[in-house]
Amino acid sequence: MGLFQAIRRELFYVTELSRLLRKLKSITPDSDYLTADLLEDSVDRHRRRPAFVGEGEAVSYAAFDARANRVANWALAQGLKSGDTVALYMGNRWDYIAIWYGLSKVGVVTALLNNQVTGKALAHGLTIAEARHVIVEGELSEAYATACDILECEMTAWVSDGGTRGIAGAEDFDAALQSVSDARPSREHRAHLRAKDACMKMYTSGTTGLPKAAIVAHTRALYYLQVFATLVRANPKDRMMMVLPLYHATGGLCGVGCALAFGGALIVRRKFSATRFWEDAVEHGATLFMYVGELCRFLVAADPHPLEKTHTIRAAIGNGLRPDVWPRFVKRTGIPRIVEFYGATEGNVGLVNLDSTPGAIGRIPPYLKKRFNVELVKFDMDAEAPVRDAQGRCIPCEPGEVGEAIGEIRPEDARHRFDGYQDREATEKKLLRNVFAEGDTWFRTGDLMRRDKLGYYYFVDRVGDTFRWKSENVATSEVAEVLGMDEGVVQANIYGVPVADYSGKAGMAALVVNEAFDLARLHALVHRELPHYARPLFLRIHQEDPSAHTTGTFKMKKTDLVKEGWDPDKVAEPLYFDDPESGAYKQLTPEFRARIERGDLRV
Repeated sequence: MGLFQAIRRELFYVTELSRLLRKLKSITPDSDYLTADLLEDSVDRHRRRPAFVGEGEAVSYAAFDARANRVANWALAQGLKSGDTVALYMGNRWDYIAIWYGLSKVGVVTALLNNQVTGKALAHGLTIAEARHVIVEGELSEAYATACDILECEMTAWVSDGGTRGIAGAEDFDAALQSVSDARPSREHRAHLRAKDACMKMYTSGTTGLPKAAIVAHTRALYYLQVFATLVRANPKDRMMMVLPLYHATGGLCGVGCALAFGGALIVRRKFSATRFWEDAVEHGATLFMYVGELCRFLVAADPHPLEKTHTIRAAIGNGLRPDVWPRFVKRTGIPRIVEFYGATEGNVGLVNLDSTPGAIGRIPPYLKKRFNVELVKFDMDAEAPVRDAQGRCIPCEPGEVGEAIGEIRPEDARHRFDGYQDREATEKKLLRNVFAEGDTWFRTGDLMRRDKLGYYYFVDRVGDTFRWKSENVATSEVAEVLGMDEGVVQANIYGVPVADYSGKAGMAALVVNEAFDLARLHALVHRELPHYARPLFLRIHQEDPSAHTTGTFKMKKTDLVKEGWDPDKVAEPLYFDDPESGAYKQLTPEFRARIERGDLRV
């Protein structure tokens, strides 16, 4: 890059960052400006404009506010007060946002339950919500009923859009709303609250173990609702395509804010469909799209659509877009700007890729590093903990080195707070103390990253996903990236499995493939692009839809795959192994497994 291009890059970065910080500087922990104030201000400016489109009719800002007001007045009628919690178990629909917005008007906290979970996991989420009331969508009443018998707390269910739907003791939520006023309740109900107080509770994805309830303060909600809207210069003419679950921060706050914080409209879809996506985007005039990486992979893997370049989407915002998918996604869709970011619902580490540099999750220029709370520290893969020096301090990584990303906790700064989980023990596990100085406290992201000399950050892997094989560390994301280069691979999920008496774990890849898949071609690619220790020893070919192997927020499921391992007697799907004798992938039979376990066949 020449001098002129470098100057232009830095000027763009500093200008955009300054504009963002000016917009967000009013968000402070002790401010009395809350989430409901932001949305009420937007309603008052745009009452006649559509707030939601795509569910059969357009819903105006005025109608949105009226519905939220009824929810607020319902809460008051139930004797709920600020600080109390109401759980919400509902799919994607505009009413979802109206409910938590309405509850926030009177200071009531909403626990946004994952509508993909049932039974024990749902009962767990309801229990740790510490709520006395739960609002249930009628279509999900049978799913909700699976948790009723094992609930550890008393809770009144209010069923929306379908009467009581067979839940014992349930109330009709819609009838209750019709019995109360749609007038805006007095702000006095929340006047005593400050932005550092809880606005809602969101749950970790639960890819391993049961989910945890993360407290989302108004500071964080206000930040998420405005940050990406500001970056893409959202305006009342924008329409945000929303196919992500609204119970998660990426869609439910970051994406929602791109529309509702600035007078635009939200195109709410019940779920993502690769076959319907472009038709919906064109039909409803989408200008913005909120993604997670797997959605982009699904769109690229789908057959070319005649509308995939006739849309009006000007920016895609999200996280997890892998380097192998990025250029193909841009080429296929023609979307001019990709705003990749890094962050966690509860975390205090935030990065954003302002200039769409492929593969980067964000950038902190070296000359601005002190303005941010982020550091990468050397990490011990075996101990799964940061390395400490002789003085007991963590060791910062140099450019190019892989380390865990941590964020200094600065309670006075809305961007750098950590409000923790409902469970204090879970909160404590995320804290790292006496990191660089006695008494300092940092948040552990659990994510491994590296940065280059220009300050661009690149995601490497989750702590725990990286494993050791043949005395070397294997990053699952980097292996998945290589496998994703093959035209026949739609999705690659990489994990480590124990093998006989070998130390460490061997790599295994669970693949979703298409009709172009070819074992010999994949074998050649793997051996050409990956070092010997990183090559997956085992392949498992999924026979189901790709979405069956991701969570509700499109993160890869691994727990059950690791448990089933590479035993053909336990796995009903096709299994292959990288046979050193033939130099090819061969079907893994019980006989081959026995030879490997005995040591007759060295791998």
